[in-house]
This record gives sequence, structure tokens and C-alpha cells, in this order.
Amino acid sequence: MKTRTILRHSLTHLFIIGLGVFMIYPVIWMIVSSFKPNNMIFSDPGIIPKAVTIENYLTGWKGYAGTSFGTFFVNSLTMCAVAIVGNVISCSMAGYAFARLKFAGRGLWFAVMMATLMLPGHVTLVPRYILFNTFGWVGSYLPILVPKFLATDAFFVFLLVQFMRSLPKEVEEAAIIDGCGKIGVFLRIIIPLASPALVTTALFTFLWTWDDFFNHLLYLTSPDTFTVSRALRTFVGDAGAVNNWGGALAMSTLSIIPAFILFFSLQKYFVQGITTTGIKG
Repeated sequence: MKTRTILRHSLTHLFIIGLGVFMIYPVIWMIVSSFKPNNMIFSDPGIIPKAVTIENYLTGWKGYAGTSFGTFFVNSLTMCAVAIVGNVISCSMAGYAFARLKFAGRGLWFAVMMATLMLPGHVTLVPRYILFNTFGWVGSYLPILVPKFLATDAFFVFLLVQFMRSLPKEVEEAAIIDGCGKIGVFLRIIIPLASPALVTTALFTFLWTWDDFFNHLLYLTSPDTFTVSRALRTFVGDAGAVNNWGGALAMSTLSIIPAFILFFSLQKYFVQGITTTGIKG
């Protein structure tokens, strides 16, 4: 029986390791290929390069239309920072209202918010574009960032509602007895206790904003406003012909570094926020 258990566990671990290698292989290939000469990327498809060069990084960093990739990175980081601030503030306020406050139609509006989770984003694409174009916002960051301050990401609102519902009401009641109002309870009690869920919100907001391509392609029209994801598109010529595969792979490799650093540095809070959210419905 013991031998059978050991064999089963060994096979399970081997399967998981094999699946992990299979999933991470494209990333490894991208990183390795970014150091290959441009003419050897597809002629030498292995992960052990026959020749190594950093020319791809030098040419890729030059960017597009006189704008270096350093500018694109700054644009992306700035946009992500503003998006995080907007989502954390607006979604935490909306989550607190749904989780703790009693007001007319709370259940109805919460159901409406949840229904928006099942609505594909492409359904509202044309109305949103017409609205933002009417405002004169197309060509700027406003169509992407302003909605973040209006709690339009229902997933984060739901995440924070579930987390705040799991917090003990006794702490909130004790603060109210001591003379703390609703705003004070929210700022001094709820926000510190909900920090794991807020970190999760911030992390997902960063990843989704950093990786977003479609909205950036739609609303950003000037090279000096391009983000990393939008700028990577400039390596692709007409009819999908890539003119500089080496530069594309090199800049793609650099583009994943901030996400890796942020995720692994906040992994503890991220796991805590995800696991604690499902404690209480």
C-alpha cells in the first residue's frame, strides 16, 4: 500500500512538472530567441542558441517614430499607477456600500452590477467610443483611466464586497460606540483590515492595464502616448509581416519583467486576498 501511494504521488508530481514545463516553454523560447541574431530565430528554433547577441535589445529600444521604448515604459507605468489608484479608491467605496451600508435598492443594484460581469466588453465598445469621441478624449489616456475612478470594474467590487462581508462586525460596532462615523469606520477600520483584497485589486489592475492591447490600440493614436503593449504592435508591418522579430522578442521579454516583479513581491498578500474572499457569502 505504501509503495502504491508513493508511486501515485510520484506520477502526480511528474505530470504537474511536465505540464508546468509545457506551459512555460513559450516564455523560455521567447527569452532565448531574443538573444539570437535575427536570421537565426527560426532557422535555429532550439532553446540553446548557437550564437548570442544583444543587438535585438539595442535596435528594439530605439522604439518607433523617434520615440524610444523608455518612453513607452514610462507611459505604461504611469497609466497603471493611475488605474490602480482609481480602482482601489472607487471599488473599495462601492464595495463598502454594498457590504455594510443599508440603502434602498441595494440588492437590486448589486444584482445589476453582477449582471454586467456577464456582459462582453465588445457589446459596449461602439457606444463607449462614440461617447469618448464626443468628449474629445480619443487620442488621450482619459477613455482608459476615467472609468477606473467610477467603479466600472464589477469584478473588483464583487471581490471587495465578499471580503468585507467576512470581516467581523464587532470591530465596526466598537468603533461606532467610540464615536466613529461611517467614513471613519471605512478609513480606519475597513481599509486596514481589507488590505489583502486591496492588494489583489491593485495587482490585477496592474496586470490587466499593462497587458491591455485592444483599448490602447483603439484610443491611443500618437506615438508619444503609446504604451508598451501598443508599441509592440509597431514591429508588425502591413498584412502581419514582422520586420524585426528580434526587436519584437527583445522588447516583449523586457515587458514581462515589471509584471513578474510585482506579482512575486506581492504574492503573499495576493494569495491571502483570494483565499479569504470566499469565507463568507
